[in-house]
Amino acid sequence: MHLSRRRFLYLAGAAGALPAVSRRARAQAYPARPLRWIVGFPPGGGADIVSRIMAPWLAERLGQPVVIENKPGASSNISVQTVVNSPPDGYTLLFVPASAAVNVSLFDNLPFNLLRDIAPVSGLIDFPVVMVANPSLPAQTVAEFIAYAKANPGKISIGSYGTGSTSHVAGELFKMMTGTNMIHVPYRGGAPMVADLIGGQVQVAFDVLTGSLAHVRSGSLRALGMGGKRDHRAAQPRDQRGAGRPGGARTARRRRHHAHILHPRRVRRLYGVRGREVGQRGPPIGHQAGMIARS
Repeated sequence: MHLSRRRFLYLAGAAGALPAVSRRARAQAYPARPLRWIVGFPPGGGADIVSRIMAPWLAERLGQPVVIENKPGASSNISVQTVVNSPPDGYTLLFVPASAAVNVSLFDNLPFNLLRDIAPVSGLIDFPVVMVANPSLPAQTVAEFIAYAKANPGKISIGSYGTGSTSHVAGELFKMMTGTNMIHVPYRGGAPMVADLIGGQVQVAFDVLTGSLAHVRSGSLRALGMGGKRDHRAAQPRDQRGAGRPGGARTARRRRHHAHILHPRRVRRLYGVRGREVGQRGPPIGHQAGMIARS
């Protein structure tokens, strides 16, 4: 078959353009396969509950399944490391708890940098923190509990869902501000902590309301007080600021972060499911929803 010079150059140019067209088509088709959502706590806790509620909602809007993977341990550092080690292709999400920010101060030589290695996409939820106790404890309010704890120094165990977690920090702050002496018992997540609290292995704990609300309603746990915004759906726990505890309320704030260093188009695709426009720069990471894209 004879080809003219003009025809040959036309076909060669078209063939050379195919890779670029293919790359553009792949970028526009994101996501083209299921996404992973890494959660740094075991199933059944507040982070896991919220993630499993949000995953179908996100999957419906993205058109791809969102699979929850629980990676508990090391105060959520294992989950962060899992995401940092993943390919920067936009298919790995991370549920970032407040402990991820605390860990910078608690752990020396972390093998990752949150600001450098992952791209924030969106704020996700504010968790009110509730102080819960085993019903056998002879205290109905925070003030009564403080008096009981002072009368029994070193005899009360306080659980947390991990060293450095919001639960742990809230408990240590409570002890410092009230002058009480309690034994800290860390767990690998909220679910095992609540199980032992119901069973009486520990007497009191600070938990996110999401993880303890059902148990408070059923009577398996007693809510002594709640920090953060009051929620009328709770079983009437008293605000700690008015129940004998000085200082302000505490709220655990969570973020959903994306795999490190994303193309801005993919960040917009994820963030866009919330119906917001994203400019070249997002607001800085803070207590409010923030998104930063780096290409």
